[in-house]
Order: sequence, then C-alpha cells, then structure tokens
Amino acid sequence: MKSRVKDLSLAEQGRLKLEWAMKHMPVLMRLREEGRDKRPLAGLRIGAVLHVTKETGVLMMALKDSGAEEVVLAASNPLSTQDDVAASLVEYGIKVYAWRGQSSEEYYWCIRQVAESRPDVVLDDGGDLHAMLHSEYKKLGGEITGGTEETTTGVIRLKSLEREGLLLYPVVAVNNAYTKFLFDNRFGTGQSTFDGIMRATNILVAGKNVVVAGYGWVGKGIALRARGLGARRVIVTEVDPIRALEAVFDGFEVMPMSEAAGIGDVFVTATGNKAVIRREHFEKMKDGAILANAGHFNVEVWIPDLESLSVGKRVIRENVTEYTLRDGRKLYLLAEGRLVNLVAAEGHPSEVMDMSFANQYLAVKYLHENKGRLEKKVYNPPRELDEMVARLKLETMGIRIDELTPEQVEYLKSWSYGT
Repeated sequence: MKSRVKDLSLAEQGRLKLEWAMKHMPVLMRLREEGRDKRPLAGLRIGAVLHVTKETGVLMMALKDSGAEEVVLAASNPLSTQDDVAASLVEYGIKVYAWRGQSSEEYYWCIRQVAESRPDVVLDDGGDLHAMLHSEYKKLGGEITGGTEETTTGVIRLKSLEREGLLLYPVVAVNNAYTKFLFDNRFGTGQSTFDGIMRATNILVAGKNVVVAGYGWVGKGIALRARGLGARRVIVTEVDPIRALEAVFDGFEVMPMSEAAGIGDVFVTATGNKAVIRREHFEKMKDGAILANAGHFNVEVWIPDLESLSVGKRVIRENVTEYTLRDGRKLYLLAEGRLVNLVAAEGHPSEVMDMSFANQYLAVKYLHENKGRLEKKVYNPPRELDEMVARLKLETMGIRIDELTPEQVEYLKSWSYGT
C-alpha cells in the first residue's frame, strides 16, 4: 500500500526542517555520507515506529542512502508527528504511515502497515511494534534478523519478553548506550520538556514549585532544568531509595507525592509507570496546578480519575485542557497527558538526537552484519560503537582529548604494580 500522510503539499516546508536538522546532526551526516559510498545496508528492508520528527527524518534518509531496499515508517505516538516532515519523507522515497492527531485505531493500523511490510530489521520507540510482532504477527516476527529499541519503556517490555523466553529476535537496546541516555534522556528531555510546557502555557517557571515524579535520567534532566529556570522549589518523588538518596545529595527536596501534591504548581511525571498522579493527589492540589507528562505513554497522569472528579472540561489553549473540580478548583492537563515535549513542542534538539540516531544507525548496521550469529536476547550496544559516537561528536565540536601512553596501557593491564 502507498504511504498515508496528512498532506503531501507540505513537503517543501518539511524539506526546510530536514535541512535545519542536518546542519545540527554532524555525526549522523558523516555516517550517512560514508553509507552512500559503501552501501552497508544494501538490500535490507527496514521497518520503523518512531516519532516522525525532522531528526527521525534524517535517520530514515541515512538508512535509505546506505542501500536499504525499503524503509517504512509509522509514528510511535498519535500526536508527535510533524506532518510536513512526513510529506517530505514520502517525496524522498520512504513509505510513511503517520499524521498528527490519529485515533487509537488509526495509530495501530499504521503500525500494522510496518509489520506487514516484512522488514528484516525493525526500529521501535516504546515497544508497540515489538509487542505487535510478538502477538499479532508471530510468524513475521520469527523471520526478523533483529531490532532496536529507543527508549526505557520499550526496553522494559523487551526484557519482560526475554525473561519469559518469548523474544523472537535479538534486540539492541539503543536506549542503554551511554551516548544516548546520558545526553538524550537527561539534557534532551530536560530542555524539551520545559520547551513544551512553556509553549503550551507561557508560564514563568521562576518562582514556581515544580514536582518531578521519578529520578531516572529523564527525571534528573527535568529537575536540573527546573532549577536552572529559577523554580522556587524543586521536589522529587521516588519509589527507589537509591535514586531518592541521589536526588537529596543533588540538592533537591524529596517527599511522597501525597505531600508534594499540595505544594506543587507544576507537576511533571517521568517514571514509565501508570497512575503516578491519581485521585488522592488531584484532591489535594492547588487551584491552577499544571499537569504534564514526559513518560512515553499517557498513563502516568491518571486521566480516568481526573475525569471522574471533574464537573467541567474545556480546551482553554492549544494543548491545555482545563478540568473544573466539584469544589471549583481548576487543574490544567497538558498535551492530553502524552509526551509534552513532542506534542506541545518539537521534541529533543537535533544536537542530542544526533548521538541517539547515530546509535540507531550503527545498531541496524551491527544487526545486519551479525545476522544469524546473535541469540534472541536484549543486548546493550557494543562499547566500541558507543565510543565511536562519542569520538565523532567531540571531533565535530572541535574538542580534542588525551590518549594513553604505551606505559599507561601496560600499567592498566598489569596486576604486579603496587605502591
């Protein structure tokens, strides 16, 4: 079937966005140029379910230019697609099934188009494509060389499949590359989350009490940016005692959500779990509290409870839904509880996605080169590929680093040297 996007006439605008992203993604562009010459993916069929943004577009073009026979793309979120980029990618020869504002049925229909394209390698963000291949399309899943996974939520789902002995093909957890999670999750999500919050609301963060649910790498980035924007108090809620202790030592307040609920002006969830903010928390919140989610799925701010507590609901601004509670208080949910950085803004800056998608490109190449030699497991990206991305990024930034001398190499290998 041909591509399905919102409007092919938007392609020119999409080309301009892609051009802008390319200027800020030098590592991936270098891999793309090398791929054009060597064509390491010749004949490969690639299926991807990723956020259809300008940065994803550059990755899809790099894969196609490296010899891929077919590249098929669907969105990993119903509201994150940049329609002009989708149109431009179709023009470039990539099959795209994505448009902003999909219904749940349309969203999964698009993912089915990727599964039914019989890909050799699959790329996913959140695990919906992997889940579909392991439930509805087991036969097709069994024919796949391997897959990649972009985000923590998806890796958790894949690890569950591996534990149960159900994983149909090897998967590279791109999310676990140091050059992904240390930068994308922390600096990318930290900045883009507040970009989304501020575009949606135009609030001043300075002077506000910001509550961050979860202190993984995403939560760390959000807390860091909240402090940098002048938040009066930055409160972290956690269930993991080690992460909670780390937040304390990083200088943030830590308390249960039941206490933070009555203090916060802005709440941001980043846990990957469901019902993190729910009925008993909504009941304690201030009039005017803002609710945003930075986790992959729209289950962290528990909307069924918010709906049941409300007597009125209206969209007061683009990406801002006002809920009026029985006592007259108003709570404001951003982006329908979905990823606020991608729904209300443009997602991560191109500079950080440069590393994440360079890892995706190298993972696809690694799976292709090692076809039939990998077990049906979830693998971390090979250290040498991680270091390659870091070295290329430093090089494109004009930064040089030291190298070990032969004597230092020998010292680090030996057990005999002492004091």
